Amino acid sequence: MMNLITGATGHLGNVLTRELVSRGERVRALLLPNDIHCPLEGLDVECVEGDVLDPESLESAMEKIDTVYHLAGIISILPGANTLMQRVNVEGVRNVVTAALRAGVQRFVHVSSVHAFQRLPEGTIVDETVPLAVENAAGTYDMTKAQGTLAVLASFRQGLNAVIACPSAIIGPYDFRGSLLGSTLYRFAKQRFHFLVPGAYDFVDVRDVAHGLILARDKGHAGEIYILSGTYATLQEAKAVVQRAANTCSGHLVLPWRIATACAGAAQHIYRLAHIKPQFTPYALRTLRENARFSSEKARRELGFQTRPLLETARDLLTWRQSLSPV
Repeated sequence: MMNLITGATGHLGNVLTRELVSRGERVRALLLPNDIHCPLEGLDVECVEGDVLDPESLESAMEKIDTVYHLAGIISILPGANTLMQRVNVEGVRNVVTAALRAGVQRFVHVSSVHAFQRLPEGTIVDETVPLAVENAAGTYDMTKAQGTLAVLASFRQGLNAVIACPSAIIGPYDFRGSLLGSTLYRFAKQRFHFLVPGAYDFVDVRDVAHGLILARDKGHAGEIYILSGTYATLQEAKAVVQRAANTCSGHLVLPWRIATACAGAAQHIYRLAHIKPQFTPYALRTLRENARFSSEKARRELGFQTRPLLETARDLLTWRQSLSPV
């Protein structure tokens, strides 16, 4: 069996690649020109250059492919229009599914996000019956993930044997690019005073999501969406788990929402002016404040999806970070 993975050097992409290779399956990784290769270093993988915005490169990449895992996408927590994110997360999806239909691939696994769903009031559970956030989305990222998901559903009606997975906040080892969440958890391990907000989210181990994608390929029903969520935790609880894993202990201050919102509003302008990776924005704050109770019951029932404890994920993340050679 030959698998094509877009976004193979990303956090989830390289972990999925590792899982497939360990199973003895062949993997072709679609890499952008000048993309970093270190996440795939040492793996028996065929690397080809291509771009989801370049249909011609996709056609050649899909030759003799059985399953396509489409992971390539752009995440942004800054407000306002993001032309590249819109193109990659929507137009890019359309290009990939079109190429997959032409190539006659046997299976298509699309990775969307729980952000593709409309946000419900606190106290309600978000499952696959919730409408997609095509209208009244909380942010541009949410809207593009919803539109991309709709593009895959449309391709299913055209004959593509597609299934969609929607993970919650992915964390864990092999985070070579230093994701926002991974960096936040790593900072929690430090023996220093921390500033927190009274928010919460759902965290899921990257290895469990990678395994869930393979389960979706093997057991998922075509045209269906599966939420892959893990453990719901407040930031205070997440910090406590990480410090337990790190055997550290330090104090923290939970900022009132009013102060946190004012700080986030000022911070987003600094990120833009300084051209630095955003860490704390009104969108991120809203995401932590609003309902984030997602149900993976459907994936557990139909796919056999399982998740590990948050403490195990934290320990493995810290162990992996410590194993990296100093830069």
